[in-house]
Amino acid sequence: MGASLKDVAQLAGVSVKTVSNVVNNYPHVTPGMRERVQRAIDELGYRPNLTARHLRKGRTGIIALAVPELGNPYFAELAGAVIDAAARHDYTVLMDHTAGQREKEVLVTQGFRAHVIDGLILSPIELETSDLLGRRDDAPLVLLGEREYDAPYDQIAIDNVAAARTAVRHLTGLGRRRIAFIGARREMARRPAHLRLRGWREELSEAGLPCGEDLVAATDGYGRWDGAAAMNALLDRGERPDAIFAYNDLMALGAMRALVERGLRVPQDVSVVGFDDVEEGRFSTIALTTVSPDKQAIARLAVERVVGRLTGAPQMSPERIQPGYTLIARESTSPPAA
Repeated sequence: MGASLKDVAQLAGVSVKTVSNVVNNYPHVTPGMRERVQRAIDELGYRPNLTARHLRKGRTGIIALAVPELGNPYFAELAGAVIDAAARHDYTVLMDHTAGQREKEVLVTQGFRAHVIDGLILSPIELETSDLLGRRDDAPLVLLGEREYDAPYDQIAIDNVAAARTAVRHLTGLGRRRIAFIGARREMARRPAHLRLRGWREELSEAGLPCGEDLVAATDGYGRWDGAAAMNALLDRGERPDAIFAYNDLMALGAMRALVERGLRVPQDVSVVGFDDVEEGRFSTIALTTVSPDKQAIARLAVERVVGRLTGAPQMSPERIQPGYTLIARESTSPPAA
């Protein structure tokens, strides 16, 4: 058996309560006492029983993270960041997959796993405000993504319009003048694609550059094949764009493959910008310029809101929080070839 709290207390020459205060990181412990107890913990190899600790508080020690697509590298990387952030609070993360379907998103918000989880972080696609207003589960819920809900829950999302404008401004600053958008969704007026399309249009309009529908390619999905098909459709229309802003990195990678197969050079003939900064884009043959949302901040803020409501501030007002983003310029963008 491993060392117990009592064993640590005996070695350190302090009470069990003092050891407990140190282990639980209570503030009212002197630095000298904390160091003394920590030496005993290290010497004995003591590990706290997190399950017992959570059970004493009437909790499970588990936070659920529900995303629309586990196979999408963005959500995989975000999940890793959430797991790391939760571990810093001694929480385990239970993964769930909704496939972006409303019925599944409603199900995860309605407490069907209430006996298993303490809180939920959800990235919704089809969920409606009415679904949230009818929620009966009182476990903390944090929403990720760009859709705004008129419901009393924390929401965390970057400013997609501003981020899209930053991407397009990068291209216009390089001298690109016929910039297309790949990834529009006609039926999703409130979704991220619409916001990024809006940012694309606003920036081009302000620069006095064309932003008509002939430069927009709608898609059914957001994967590599969708990007390649959209790129081919744009090229088949006749006048070639000299730059592409894609809804996400996967579509941008598909577009670059289509361009190469059509005998065009990236970035000399066509520059390409993606969105999400997934690892695959950094290591593609032509490293992808992209908008990089601060995934670490998104994860940290989401976990902190859940844990905060569980441990000390359940009545704090819901907030809409906007983490930052960065444009990372790589090999896929350059001025036009002379």
